[in-house]
Amino acid sequence: MKPTRHDIDPGLEHLLRHAVAIGAVLIVLLPAARGFSPTFGWMPLWLLAMPACAWWALHRFRLPGREADEAGSAQRTRRRAGVQARRRRMPVLRRRHSQAA
Repeated sequence: MKPTRHDIDPGLEHLLRHAVAIGAVLIVLLPAARGFSPTFGWMPLWLLAMPACAWWALHRFRLPGREADEAGSAQRTRRRAGVQARRRRMPVLRRRHSQAA
């Protein structure tokens, strides 16, 4: 099921878009935003990477530029007809000597 513009909450879309933009501006302009905080850890992760991942997840992990290819993808993902391959049993090695109790 392909998400449409109507499936995505516009308020959350707006919030995440602004969070990514503000995080990018902070990382570019403030040297402290590029460093490490003992409380939060690596700051670019929390200022840019996490909001960007949340924004990507909001769009259900679609890859950029793949919308045009989705029309022909049904033909490419067809499975081969036939029976699924079965594993062969491994031969059991017989011991020459019986085990003593």
